[in-house]
Order: sequence, then structure tokens, then C-alpha cells
Amino acid sequence: MLASIFRPTDRTALFIDGASLHHGARNLDFEVDFHALHTVFKESTDFKRAYYYAALPETEDYSPLRPLTDWLAYNGYCLVTKPARAFSDGNGRRRVKGNVNVEMAVDLISQAGRLDHAVLISGESDLRRAVEEAQARGTRVTVISSLRTQPPMIGDDLRRQADTFVELADIACHFTRNPAGNR
Repeated sequence: MLASIFRPTDRTALFIDGASLHHGARNLDFEVDFHALHTVFKESTDFKRAYYYAALPETEDYSPLRPLTDWLAYNGYCLVTKPARAFSDGNGRRRVKGNVNVEMAVDLISQAGRLDHAVLISGESDLRRAVEEAQARGTRVTVISSLRTQPPMIGDDLRRQADTFVELADIACHFTRNPAGNR
């Protein structure tokens, strides 16, 4: 499956929406092995960079994401973070919101002229226009997300805009720590 996605000579970058990948993996019952994920790209293509996007709580000294983000930064991922904002909803419940779509879109468009292939792990429909612009600059775009989760994690317009859509569940075996059913 992965061999049909990658061309060995394509200059390729990976753009990961951390929250989207986390929720997809959890919903599909596996854990991501980020070392294996990085290796898949390095061995399959002319791999340039892996970006990992995350919104981190700004009020806490320690976040459960911190060990992961530290490891990623140390092991070859370009970490792009922004503060997650805490707010109270209409019922007085504390909520945290953090969205990295703008950061992903800017990086995708700015890198498009230097890449043959961009791979997005995200289902955010807001990225559709950035994908379209990257394509206009000559970059082939693959989107990895899931239609098998409930609800589906990818918007139809993003899936249709991509040159290739790949179901996360179909390729997870290449970079899982605990495959589904082995817990």
C-alpha cells in the first residue's frame, strides 16, 4: 500500500496535525510509533522534513504532551506549537481550545514550491484551500485520515481536493506500537 503512495525520488514532507492523529489512532485502537513513522518516510522517498503541530495548554507548567513533544523535537521532527486557550462554555464548563490549521496551511504553502509531494495527516476541511494552492504550485498532496471512525475524521471537501486519500486504518500497521486487537 505505501509503495504505491511514494516515489523514491520525490522530495517529500510530512505535515502532522497531532490532535487529529491522536484521536484517529485512539478511535481505531492503536498507538503511533513515531520513530517507525519517520523511518517509513525516510526509507520510501527523498524525505525532507516532518512537521508536528500541537496546541499546548498555556496555563500549566507540565502538560502530558510535553514528553512526546520533547521526544519528537529531539528525534528529527520540526515541532510547531501554539498555546491552547482555556475558556468557559455557555454552561460554565471549562474547555480548552487550540487549532493549528493556520500554521499547517502556511507551512504547506511555503514549502510547496520546494516539494514534489506533501503528505498531510489531518482531516480538517479548513486545509482544503491550502491543499489547492500547494497543488497549483506543482506539489502532489496526499491526505491521510479516517472515514472509519465515528464520526468520520475527514471532511469530504478535503478528501476530494487531495490527489490521493489514504485511510489511516489501512496503513497503521506500518507505524503502530500496539496494533488493534493486541491490547
